[in-house]
Amino acid sequence: MLTGIIGRKVGMTQIFDPDGTVHPATVIKAGPCVVIQAKNAQTDGYEAVQLALVEERPAKTGKPMAGHYKKAGVPPTRVRREVRLSAGGDAPKVGDQVLASIFANGERVDVVGTGRGKGFQGVVRRHHFAGGAATHGSMFHRAPGSIGASSFPSRVVKGMRAAGRMGGGRVTIRNLKVLRVDADNHLLVVEGGIPGAPSGYVIVRKAVAAKRVKVTQVEKPKKGKK
Repeated sequence: MLTGIIGRKVGMTQIFDPDGTVHPATVIKAGPCVVIQAKNAQTDGYEAVQLALVEERPAKTGKPMAGHYKKAGVPPTRVRREVRLSAGGDAPKVGDQVLASIFANGERVDVVGTGRGKGFQGVVRRHHFAGGAATHGSMFHRAPGSIGASSFPSRVVKGMRAAGRMGGGRVTIRNLKVLRVDADNHLLVVEGGIPGAPSGYVIVRKAVAAKRVKVTQVEKPKKGKK
């Protein structure tokens, strides 16, 4: 059974419950996607499919990728992602459509995307160093301090926290709740924030380790003695 879909982050909004409870939410344009390649355990060693996101803008591809799409009988697309299959259910075939209707209201999902890049940052912002005194000419306001001993081992050990490029990596947000599913407009509304900037591409998949929903029972008032 297919567990995920490719989407594009639209932006954030708010969802109100009938009792007035407000939920910060992110709108994702999920799909429509089409299967362009199916992988199985016999030939590839695992079960997965390659999805292509269908968009309004036409895509330009080279000859090798054009042949890949021609073999699947699908027009070229700009975005492709591979999604694993879960046990049980029928495996999708090449050319099948994948829509946002594979999710349901209240379901838990994981969202995988690329976080925002922060550029080159110092240790205070990148690793939350406290820094030194900010007064009396200390000249040690945001410096990293010592990075190792001089005599032994006479080198900087691996893993030393230092300044460098921050952000811009693969980020996974787990166990987000699906608040709304608009299958007609290919929209998913999930609770909370997701990685990346608006218009960034993400993968929405069924939660790998979904949290159990706690059901709170209202205790009945005990009858007192008159």
